Amino acid sequence: MAVRYKTVLEEAEEMIVIEKSRFIGYIKPVETVEEAEAFVASIRTANRDATHNVPVYVLGEKYDVQKYSDDGEPSGTAGVPVLQMLMKEGITNVAIVMTRYFGGIKLGTGGLVRAYTGIAKEALKAAGVAEVKDMDVVLLEIQYTYHGKAENMALKGDFIIRNTLFTDKVTLEIVCDPTKTDEIIKSFMEVTAGTVKIVERRQELEKVRVGY
Repeated sequence: MAVRYKTVLEEAEEMIVIEKSRFIGYIKPVETVEEAEAFVASIRTANRDATHNVPVYVLGEKYDVQKYSDDGEPSGTAGVPVLQMLMKEGITNVAIVMTRYFGGIKLGTGGLVRAYTGIAKEALKAAGVAEVKDMDVVLLEIQYTYHGKAENMALKGDFIIRNTLFTDKVTLEIVCDPTKTDEIIKSFMEVTAGTVKIVERRQELEKVRVGY
């Protein structure tokens, strides 16, 4: 199963203090330039009294869109190293704003690079990193008698049950690796004595957490 790209699971923020300066990392998964720009603008508005609000975002499986700024920090000490870090890690479709409230002690160029990449990494940890993969989504209709067996099958880890609908039958929405779908359906046929009904089968991009 091919991994399309890596991104973050959810919006998050984190803070570190270095030599009395507060660095706050705000991060969000984004799909469009408009969404990224709106996120950057909202953080700048919320932190209009900050010394710096350094924006970085990258979009596309091949990093087709890249935007960054040092926002007044010495050239190459803030936006560029964070963008390079994201691309080295293979992370895209993400926007980060790193806010700095100056504490009165200068960090030097090397210290700034370490500070900005450091807060970006902390924000990534808080948001959680995920691989985006092509996954099969299958709707299966089974009798109530077999619901327990279906849940036991899911415990083996070959698929997850994302949603369950209870009507006169039980409808399971399962998510699995496309290479395992036919085998999983065959297993359902066996445990339900051939009574399982395949309502729908489609492919979607799914986020699978891999940590950071």
